[in-house]
Order: sequence, then C-alpha cells, then structure tokens
Amino acid sequence: MSKLPEEYKFLDLSDYGRSPGSWIASKLQNTPFTPIHVTTMFIIAGLIAIGFMLNGYLITAAFFIILKSIIDAADGELSRLKKTPSYVGRYYDSIADLLLNFCFLLTLWYITEISFLYMFLAFLGIQLQGTLYNYYYVILRNSVQGDSTSRIFENSKPKALKGESQSKVDLFYNIYNVLYICFDKVMYYMDRNASSSKPFPKWFMTLISLYGLGFQLLIMSILLTLNLPYFIIPFFIGYSALIIVFVIIRKLIL
Repeated sequence: MSKLPEEYKFLDLSDYGRSPGSWIASKLQNTPFTPIHVTTMFIIAGLIAIGFMLNGYLITAAFFIILKSIIDAADGELSRLKKTPSYVGRYYDSIADLLLNFCFLLTLWYITEISFLYMFLAFLGIQLQGTLYNYYYVILRNSVQGDSTSRIFENSKPKALKGESQSKVDLFYNIYNVLYICFDKVMYYMDRNASSSKPFPKWFMTLISLYGLGFQLLIMSILLTLNLPYFIIPFFIGYSALIIVFVIIRKLIL
C-alpha cells in the first residue's frame, strides 16, 4: 500500500525495499506479528551487520544492512495492511533508525581509525540529509491526503490512536523529540515556508530521495562490498553539501 495517491507517486530511489517489504508484510498480515515486532527485527539485522563489520566480513555486513532496509519497509506496510496506525510504532521506528545510524558510523570509526570528530560530523550530516527528505516527503503526503501518521511539525504530543495507550505515545514522543528536535529545527529554519508550497513535482521528490535512508544505506553497503569502509565517513560529510542545493531549488524554482 502506498503512502501517496496514485497520481502523486514518484520514483523513490531510497524505496527499493518496498516490494520485498510488502511481500514480508503480506505473509505476516494474518499472524500475531505486529509492526513493532518487525521494527525489532530490523534492529536485530542492523546489529548483526555491525557484528560482521567488526569481524571484517564486510560483504556479509553489507547484505544485512540491505536486509535491515527491506525489513524497515515492512513494518509500515504491515501497519497499513492490518489497519493499525500507531504513533508508538512511528516513533519507535525513527528512534531505532537514528541509533542504528550512529552505531554503524561508530563501528566504521572503530575499524578505520578515522577521527571521531569526522565520524560525528558524518552522523550529523546523515541525520540532516534524512531530515530534509522526510520533511519534504511528509509535507507532500499531508498536502495530497496521503499517509498522515507522520506530522510535518512534531512540536506537540499527539493523541493516542486506537489500540495504543497515551502514556506510551508520550514516552516515545519524548525520546523522539530529544533525538530529533535539533535536526527538525535546522530544517525548519532553512525552509520554513515549504509547507505552504504547492505539491512538489515528481522530479523534485525523486531528486531528494537521494537523501532517503534506504539510499544512504545502499551507498554504505556498496562501499563495504568494494572494501572501502574508510571512504564512507568522508563521503557522507561531503554528501551533505547537496542539502543547500536542494533547499535552493525548492525556494527558487518551486
């Protein structure tokens, strides 16, 4: 099931895991497995990838990173198939993504002995890249009556949806807010008027999907497969330069 109406679908370069993720979700639809269980599965896949990186099995690590990306697509699909939207699940997913991103880079810092400062800059860059993609994507979804579990501005605790407790929503929101607020604020101040724009064209959404988490992990996996782990951290630092380019395109052309 798509997050967008048919006429607004675009080629999402970061969403290669959607088809296999949908297949996984379809197999779990009539089982006791919940989207929360699936999110936990992708956390496990990410931790396994880290274990293989630490032991020098870079190609196997790359496989599990891609598997993590595929399973990451399955939890949202399962939620839509079961018709069980959840703020807890949405925040749990985002929290897990951020912590795994940090752990991936921390592992790369350890095995390549690159500067910790560079590692931290790469982490900030990856998170801000992903925030830009999510910011514009959520604006588009909300403007065309697409999936609205994610909000444009996560500046208040949402009301719990059916089947989840308000206390859990509040807890996961608070954790999410601490981890993401700085990135959200930076993106908002860079382009605070984006939400009042007309629906973004497909070519623009495809362009910014280069910053989607799935594409970031694909790049990381390719470099691991090529035995270039030492290149990953510098790459993501430089890759952040496109943030300014994308914001300028949105402001001046759209």
